[in-house]
Amino acid sequence: MVRRVVGVLDGRPQFSDTLGVLTSWDAGVLIVVNRAGDPVELPEAELVAGKTVPPAPVRRSATAPELREPAELQRIAARGWSALEQEPLGAWMLRASAGFTRRGNSTQTLGEPGLPLADALDRVQAWYAARGLPAFVEITTPGSPEALEAALAERGAKEAGTFVRTAPLARLVGAATVQQDVRLFRAADAGWISRYQRVGGDPAKEKAALALLHSGPSVWFASVTLPEIGDGPAAIGRCVVDGQWAGFGAIEVVPAARRRGLATAIMAALAARAAEEGATGAYLQVEEENARARALYDKLGFDTAYRYCYAQLSMIENRSGG
Repeated sequence: MVRRVVGVLDGRPQFSDTLGVLTSWDAGVLIVVNRAGDPVELPEAELVAGKTVPPAPVRRSATAPELREPAELQRIAARGWSALEQEPLGAWMLRASAGFTRRGNSTQTLGEPGLPLADALDRVQAWYAARGLPAFVEITTPGSPEALEAALAERGAKEAGTFVRTAPLARLVGAATVQQDVRLFRAADAGWISRYQRVGGDPAKEKAALALLHSGPSVWFASVTLPEIGDGPAAIGRCVVDGQWAGFGAIEVVPAARRRGLATAIMAALAARAAEEGATGAYLQVEEENARARALYDKLGFDTAYRYCYAQLSMIENRSGG
């Protein structure tokens, strides 16, 4: 909690309190992320007091927020993995991130594109061809136009499905079955990156990965180190808090450290921190064929909220020049 002077009235200073998580203190400015997930800039010169406030206890009976429609959570997830380049096409959003992950390089099709589907898909193909990228389309059911899947099938687009699963955040907080020293931090360090299996090789993709990993309203990273594993953490994870929802991803455990409860410990620590910021619901995205991850999330009490898929359109030649 930080108190600062916001003005003077009748010769008396007026104060305002900000409660949240201190994320940075640099160049005379503090940034505190409040419980709504909004970063608040506080000039150091205005501060008059500050103190550490213990986190409120997590209510075990707390339920996840009501999910009115899949589009609501899809947009929240997009904010937590914000593409480097974005361009609207009607209600759709074209997204590109140097080819790093399909989520960062696909068109989100929530609503109508503002033109006939055939023309919209032509526009999508041309937009990605201009960037030398494959054209992926994200289809959410319900949420995307009803005729979209048929239009994509006519073009021979191949689909790959993903489940979106949700759970009350309080359920995760107490899920750890073993005591582990889980370290939480705001920026992914070299050790964390070394265990993140999707980074490596292409400098452009590595740069995009760092930007995407740190995007989102309030991002936390976690790691566990075991002496017998050697250099680098034995397990890692990421969580992004956006209002009442906390999204989990990048849960990785090295093969030699599996079946020790490390993934659960990582998620429990991240969940506790997200709960401190006011989140009550957890969500994650898991590919249909990832049976091992799905089994873990079953044990943690995640339910399938809905399904979305990526359809890949054929590449077209970029004739814009060069």
